[in-house]
Amino acid sequence: MLEIEQPIVLAPMVDIPGLAAAVSNAGALGMVTLTWSDDIGAVVRKTAALTAWPFGGNFVLTADRHRPLDQALDAGLRIVSFFLGDPGGYVQAVHDAGGIVMHTVGSAEEARRAVDSGVDVVVAQGWEAGGHVGSTVATLPLVPAVVDAVAPVPVIAAGGIGDARGVAAVLALGAQAAWLGTRFLMAREMPIHEDYRRRLVAAAETDPQWYPNLYDVGWPDSPHRALRNSTAAAWEAAGCPPDDQRPGIGDVVAHLASGEAIVRYEGAPPMIGTTGDIEALSMWAGQDVALARHTQSAADIVAELTSRL
Repeated sequence: MLEIEQPIVLAPMVDIPGLAAAVSNAGALGMVTLTWSDDIGAVVRKTAALTAWPFGGNFVLTADRHRPLDQALDAGLRIVSFFLGDPGGYVQAVHDAGGIVMHTVGSAEEARRAVDSGVDVVVAQGWEAGGHVGSTVATLPLVPAVVDAVAPVPVIAAGGIGDARGVAAVLALGAQAAWLGTRFLMAREMPIHEDYRRRLVAAAETDPQWYPNLYDVGWPDSPHRALRNSTAAAWEAAGCPPDDQRPGIGDVVAHLASGEAIVRYEGAPPMIGTTGDIEALSMWAGQDVALARHTQSAADIVAELTSRL
């Protein structure tokens, strides 16, 4: 259906065309996140210029995304991924453009609703995942429950998958592909700050912590998983107060390469060119982080992930 050669999907972590294209060129499915992109059409067109293979774009449905979706479709996007919210109002536009709709779910019931709304592919995301987490169920029990609930609709497994063993395991559970983010943070094409990369390499599986609302990501009640740092420790020491009472809120702790300030609790991860207190920034990671031990090309990561198939 997706016209890919390898059952691997890049989690849509950033709008970096080079990373998505590198994954697609390796025979897997590259993805870009488009929710926060200033010029959605430009991201889609640039990615298309870098690969002749399919790639996807993701939207978080915490606000109306009809206009951004239209911009992406007009630019040629044909694989559209949604997360959170109800995808039903967006499916027809994608189908009218000849596209495929994927939706990330955290339960079998949510999967059934997604399929009833016309979704073509279901992504079952377990609680182990890094970044935004929409489930309270672990990947191992979630995936077969979702597979059984929506068969014969294909299911992609996400959350806690970090190596070829994990890929083989979720395929054995009935998934048709594996969705990975943390492992691809170590791709050479991923322009994260070297301090972030070093933290990932040194992290144990217990280091990524689940937080109900530590970082500001643009909408309330947004559980997420990230490496524990000084910002998290100060918040926990204060008793995990609500948003407007978090210690140090509003403090400028770093700057983007553009010079734009990053304030404490902002959801911006440290990328190349970021300066300041890097350790205090949001460093997203899943519980499979201990399997991401060295930097590789995206193509080598895909090859390694599929080496047991």
